[in-house]
Amino acid sequence: MRLRPFSVGLTRPLGTARGEITEREGFVVGVGTEDGVPAPGVGEAAPLPGWTESPSACESALRGVGTDDGGLRPDALDRIDPGETPAARHGLALALADAAARGEGRSLAAHLSAARDLPTPAASVPVNATVGDGDPEATAAAVERAVDDGFDCVKVKVGARSLDADVERLRAVREAVGDGVALRADANGAWDRATAGAAVDRLAPLDLAYVEQPLPADDLDGSAALREGRGDRDRDADDEDGGSAVPIALDESLARRDLDTVLAADAADVVVLKPMALGGPDRVLAAAKRARAAGVEPVITTTIDAVVARTAAVHVAAAVPDVAPCGLATASLLADDLAPDPCPVADGEASVPNGPGLAGDAFDGLF
Repeated sequence: MRLRPFSVGLTRPLGTARGEITEREGFVVGVGTEDGVPAPGVGEAAPLPGWTESPSACESALRGVGTDDGGLRPDALDRIDPGETPAARHGLALALADAAARGEGRSLAAHLSAARDLPTPAASVPVNATVGDGDPEATAAAVERAVDDGFDCVKVKVGARSLDADVERLRAVREAVGDGVALRADANGAWDRATAGAAVDRLAPLDLAYVEQPLPADDLDGSAALREGRGDRDRDADDEDGGSAVPIALDESLARRDLDTVLAADAADVVVLKPMALGGPDRVLAAAKRARAAGVEPVITTTIDAVVARTAAVHVAAAVPDVAPCGLATASLLADDLAPDPCPVADGEASVPNGPGLAGDAFDGLF
């Protein structure tokens, strides 16, 4: 096993519920052809504190599975706890899966699909555009540009302004692009129960695909109540059918609670699955299959990853049958990258590399 540290800057700071991100740093993970690995494999471990472990914990976990002579312990993957150091496990799991898929002569998506008894993966994946905060005119203009670029699904960040202001922003967007564009609103956990309850009622006429993380990550009971129409809000007396006026998606909650807990709580209509935060492409595809079985739709996204992990996330999404638009069009957020992108986005779709493994030998030059 080999590790190569890296750091890539963002084109501009990205504000999140957990603070500002200015760069992505981590390790490119390589496995060789020794110790029973049939072909070289490349992975990426890019921890994001608040979502995953710290960089030092990630490095320690990865170095802990190596041998003194530079080899890899036979039980290396089992030695990394996905609950404690998910980015480290992602990097090693991806490298091993890339090697295995290349040894089989098929794509990573095909390798993952076969392991989960899923149909032949798709050749491309629908992706959404993301629009940040702004006044109604600026927000509508940004969404119109995304639609002009071929996106038919756009996620708009909300929660930084008053609910009145966000409703006005989303109404301006809907009026600008019409009914043919799927709109998502992402509050990043900014609302309390009363605000979230009012939001889903007031946004219902705008036909949103879903509201993402309307409540703080730990409030699964609140999310379940919101879905069932029991949120802290006033409803019409004759509204007895219950249920949220807008579907509810959970993202940050999955960094605090495991998927089975979220599913058992009936807290989500959609779950946003991040391979880097959940411990690897194999774990995310397994999670997507469990979610579907529970009647919950999976959406695959990155944690603003570099090209190796971003490519892996495209393969994972391709292995999910009839996947909804995913948050994978994030390359433009990086000022530089580790290698050319083998998954170009055009007309709202990300192409899936058809070479063996991640993208044939496209990333072997990183070592």
